[in-house]
Amino acid sequence: MRIISGSHKGKIIKINKFFTARPTTDFAKENLFNIISNFENFDFEKSKVLDLFAGSGSISYEFASRNCKNITSVELKLRHFLLIKKNIKDFNFKSINLMRKNFFSFCNNCKEDFDLIFADPPYDFESVEKVPGLIFEKKILRENGTFILEHSSKINFSKNKFFIQKRKYGYINFSFFQNKKP
Repeated sequence: MRIISGSHKGKIIKINKFFTARPTTDFAKENLFNIISNFENFDFEKSKVLDLFAGSGSISYEFASRNCKNITSVELKLRHFLLIKKNIKDFNFKSINLMRKNFFSFCNNCKEDFDLIFADPPYDFESVEKVPGLIFEKKILRENGTFILEHSSKINFSKNKFFIQKRKYGYINFSFFQNKKP
């Protein structure tokens, strides 16, 4: 696992034997960031990003490597949290604010809003269908902002009123939602 592009391109993302998450593959991540790079009106340096269920921190590192100045990375598992914390220090990323929180408590208590939100819950996360609803209900995605959810192929979000598209890369599925201006 490595950082795909930006100032830290090619750097290896260290994980340890205690790491139990399913990281987004480099292939899927590269395609995802190609899509994000082509978003109309998206500027890495000016955007405020939220990475939920951060796991290895890989998505946060990609944003930081592309000079995103305001990244909030949320991870509940202590071992993963400590691994992300170490990698942030090793990469000298100053723009990542790491928080150890549960997804539901974070969203329910969040007083901020974001231009882009990425969430990669475990594929066996029983409440995955509730994730988009809570994001939009709590208004943590800015107007015209994009929410990207990584999930298994067993789930279909196409009937969600904020859904705009789905992309599939091997076993990895990304559903895209947008907080469209009325």
